[in-house]
Amino acid sequence: MLDHIHHYHGSGVENMTGKNSGGKDTAPRTRLSVRIDSYVYPDGTNALSAMALDIREGEFVGILGSNGSGKTTLLKVMDGLMKDFKGDVLLDGMDIRKLAPKEIYRKVGLVFQNPDDQLFASTVFEDVAFGPTNMGFPEKDVSERVKSALAAVDMSGYAKKSIHNLSFGQKKRICIAGLLAMGHDILLLDEPTAGLDPMGEYRMMHLLQKLNREDGVTIVMATHSVDLVPLFLHKLYILSKGAIVRGGTPEDVFTAPEEMANVKLRLPHIAELIHSLKHKDKLPFDKLPLTIGEARREILKVASKSKD
Repeated sequence: MLDHIHHYHGSGVENMTGKNSGGKDTAPRTRLSVRIDSYVYPDGTNALSAMALDIREGEFVGILGSNGSGKTTLLKVMDGLMKDFKGDVLLDGMDIRKLAPKEIYRKVGLVFQNPDDQLFASTVFEDVAFGPTNMGFPEKDVSERVKSALAAVDMSGYAKKSIHNLSFGQKKRICIAGLLAMGHDILLLDEPTAGLDPMGEYRMMHLLQKLNREDGVTIVMATHSVDLVPLFLHKLYILSKGAIVRGGTPEDVFTAPEEMANVKLRLPHIAELIHSLKHKDKLPFDKLPLTIGEARREILKVASKSKD
């Protein structure tokens, strides 16, 4: 599946473990390096400032922030759509502002929050085929790329379907397929679970997890869905008023409800419950769990201690 994006997949698996086949420590290469001193909108609003983050090969990274925090602007800067910033954005070590659009879009693509802003063809095949066709691939290769991309997003058999007859979640999958068909191995997604019902949210996140783990796609998603983040992401950055205020693993970032409230966010519900039990009811929890599975283990440990 998706042979055209597998040119680095073999090394990507090794890199996620931090070791190569000889057992020596290796570091995943940096795909996107962002160092932004400032980005100011035409009306004078300071959109981004003091920004420093690195996206490494094979990572699944979240940009978490409330509405208006600068998430979408950051993704557009990383995609090369906005260039009037002070600082540097490097794509595979090259200044993104000096790259031609084709050089960028062979590697990285942005999925908008609303799929209707991105889809324009009458059928699924035509829409997914548009990118590789305009990149100059032969007709046979285009068909193979469309077939592989639709299979990757669990939409095989939908090639002849009308775009207008798809559900909102299916449209989002077709947007992702369109980028995969072009050969993108870095996906930037703006609120990919927005507008989906709870089951649709989990299906979307499992799809992205599969693309990341099985196909080696590097993923950066902007979101404010704090309950989904601990289940799927490797690394997380919290954005507030255009600046990164915290970064690390979900365990590093989600520490206290007061700190999250300061940036107009909250802890995952299960973490808020355990935090309350620990600090208000004085139950001896050793750590703050972020998922139901972790919480179950911590509760059983506390119950076992109480029996002793």
